[in-house]
Amino acid sequence: MALDLGYRQAGDPAGAPVLLLHGSGSNASTWDRFTPRLTEAGFRTIAADLRGHGTSPRPGDYALTSIRDDVLALLETLDLRNAIVIGHSVGGHAALAAALVAPDRIAGLVLEDLAAPPQQPGSVSLRGINPLQVLAAIAGIATVRRDYDLRAVGSILRQLTRPDPLWWEQLSEVRQPTLILSGGPTSCIPPKRLAEATAAIPGARLTTIPVGHRVHSLAPDRFATEVLTFLAQADDLVTSQGSAVPQ
Repeated sequence: MALDLGYRQAGDPAGAPVLLLHGSGSNASTWDRFTPRLTEAGFRTIAADLRGHGTSPRPGDYALTSIRDDVLALLETLDLRNAIVIGHSVGGHAALAAALVAPDRIAGLVLEDLAAPPQQPGSVSLRGINPLQVLAAIAGIATVRRDYDLRAVGSILRQLTRPDPLWWEQLSEVRQPTLILSGGPTSCIPPKRLAEATAAIPGARLTTIPVGHRVHSLAPDRFATEVLTFLAQADDLVTSQGSAVPQ
């Protein structure tokens, strides 16, 4: 059952909507430095707290499909159409899943260090992922006050380290302009895996900013420049009112 997510809004209510989805162990405040760059460019921003995080409910159910359904419900509640969805890690996973289910509501995707699961069945280990890098990413999150259900982080990590061939098969069905940002070799998400995901999504583009998993936090200026450039070039994105994305 979909939950009512907590969220914060900023910018011109009539601007092109941008939905921001954080990674596990974080919350909507992670976008506070990036949001002004979007609002200055004329966008309306909605930064959501995923279930189990921030101001959102902690139901104990942290299935990836449930996280996706929460995002779909928020898009419907706010009557967002042709929204741009920017997601970090599991937020990117949820953004991509929502885009496949409701393409009329999502016009473009920015997937920052996308939590792409392994392709091949037969293993539930951290295949292709350096455990020390995973711990480093978690340590980076843990430097701030914990504002999430620890069970959510554990559940999400377990699900995302399981091979998911169907997830990979569905990438060819993505029709939205897509930018994938990799944190490079020091990230817990293997760059090779993100390159393969980019190749599987029609017309997708891959950019590497080699600072680790939390790109928007560790390289905020470069991240903002890459995202805003992508949005400016994706001239087929439109606002929910049908006008062009602000340039």
